[in-house]
Amino acid sequence: MRDPADLPALLQSFFTTRLMTQRKVSPHTIASYRDTFRLLLQFAQKRLHKAPSQLGLDNLDASLVGAFLEDLENRRHNGARSRNLRLTAIRSFFRYASLEAPAHSGIIQRVLAIPNQRQRRALVGFLTRPEIEALLAAPNRTTWLGRRDHAFLLTAVQTGLRLSEMTGLRHEDVSLGAGAHVRCRGKGRKERCTPLAKPTVAVLKSWMREQGREDSKMLFPSRRGGPLSADGVQHLMARHVAQARKHCASLRKKRVSPHVLRHAAAMELLQGGVDRAVIALWLGHESVETTQIYLDADLALKEQALAKTNPLKGAPQRFQPDDELLAFLKQL
Repeated sequence: MRDPADLPALLQSFFTTRLMTQRKVSPHTIASYRDTFRLLLQFAQKRLHKAPSQLGLDNLDASLVGAFLEDLENRRHNGARSRNLRLTAIRSFFRYASLEAPAHSGIIQRVLAIPNQRQRRALVGFLTRPEIEALLAAPNRTTWLGRRDHAFLLTAVQTGLRLSEMTGLRHEDVSLGAGAHVRCRGKGRKERCTPLAKPTVAVLKSWMREQGREDSKMLFPSRRGGPLSADGVQHLMARHVAQARKHCASLRKKRVSPHVLRHAAAMELLQGGVDRAVIALWLGHESVETTQIYLDADLALKEQALAKTNPLKGAPQRFQPDDELLAFLKQL
């Protein structure tokens, strides 16, 4: 019978039994948790001078986990969000360990008590309508790659699908008849359908006709016919954003990532008067509160609210500098 505190066996059981069999988490979650523990075990190996296969649960105490999180910030320059995501994976494992190795509950509880780091909540970046139009005009549609990229960008900015949802689309996921829509599986393995606008339908019809419709085919394939990688999408985005910046000056001040297209879709819906609850359903958010970030970022809606108020009256006053001696004392 294995030792409940045998870390290698416990960690393998966590991935195969807990995550894959019992919880059936997505491949993205598996990959994220895997990378976290690879980093943690490598850090522990350097710090304790023990091979990962020789480590016990007791070796991963709160002080080591805390030092690992500090190392992520200081040496790898991870932000608070990345640090907290790593901690989420570690907590998940230790909650599982609390059931499998209850004799080590003291160490486990101290690790579980490590708090998340407060993080700065910046306004979401999104594209305005002129910026979207400049980006969609950037691909050279006389080439196969240009037509693929144009169809990809238009679908992404109209549907608001996540990057992984976009790159996973196949022909069978697209319905272009009455009630045209795309079907995808998002976070938490939840399926949802997103309607397609007429211009998007027209572009996709032409694109799929060129490819030759076949259910198992990727909708937006790489040159080799497989799914586009995240790096591949980043590359095509960078190329077309650089071209669009030549014709749209405001894009030069913005960092445009694939996720910004999702934000742009949400802002288009919000500015069109769509209710927050509908936007949350459209984007596949767990909670309506997640959609609050778009309200926070929309200055136009706030300006409309200001226009409905009766502003307070104030009068400008001429500036009078302080006495030189008082100014000196004020600066001390």
